[in-house]
Order: sequence, then structure tokens, then C-alpha cells
Amino acid sequence: MGVYPLQKALQKANELELDLVEISPNAAPPVCKIIDYKKFLYEQKKREKVMKANASKVVLKEIRFGPQTDEHDYEFKKKHAIKFLEEGAKLKAFVFFKGRSIVFKEQGHILLLRLAQDLEDYGKVEQLPKLEGKRMIMLINPKK
Repeated sequence: MGVYPLQKALQKANELELDLVEISPNAAPPVCKIIDYKKFLYEQKKREKVMKANASKVVLKEIRFGPQTDEHDYEFKKKHAIKFLEEGAKLKAFVFFKGRSIVFKEQGHILLLRLAQDLEDYGKVEQLPKLEGKRMIMLINPKK
């Protein structure tokens, strides 16, 4: 198109039956374009929609243990954890302490560290076991 002073740019936009849109107001002199503004907005929304669709959504799956979870239950839940991590979901494993079972904090910590070690091939520990109230929580990210 070319470089025009403001009055001439407005006149040119009117002749073409298009809009004069300010692209970069902070530049000296301000940068404007002669375009169809509604089409521009439509294209911008379309681009945003595509970007949003391509954005990866993080799925968080939870696995709950007791402080004295037996071997069979542990293996069963470990299989589910492996499946979740292979699907690309983030895993939140936690030990829930009911009533006076809080005295078994060490057992819960050991259980979560054992799970982290068993899942080493499938995911990476994001947050080591941490006690929050009556729950000891550990987060594991899937390996790409």
C-alpha cells in the first residue's frame, strides 16, 4: 500500500471502503493498517480458538492409600498409577491418616517413597512426600 499521512490514510481507507486500524500506537509515528476490521477480529478469534485447542490439558489422577495398605492393594493401585502415567496424566498419590493412625507417619512416608521408586521408569517425582493436615501428598509427572 505505502506510507501516508493520517488524513490521506483516512481518505484512502474510505475510498477502499475499509477501516484504518491502529496496530502499534506506541511507535513514532503510530503504525496503522487499512483492513476490514470485522474480518480481522474474526481471524483473530479463529487463531485463538486453534491455539486453545492445541494447548495440552493437564489431567490429574489421584491414588489414595492408608498408612497400613497391604501388599495386594499396593500392587493393584501401582498398576493403576502406571496406567495413568502412560496415558500422560499427572499423578497425585496420598496416604490418608484417619483418627489416631497419624502415629504411622513414617509408614506412610516409606509407602510413598516405595511407590516413587517403583514408578521411576514411568514418571518423575515433582514433589516429595509432604504432610498436609491428615494427608501425606506426593506428585508425580509422566515421562515424555
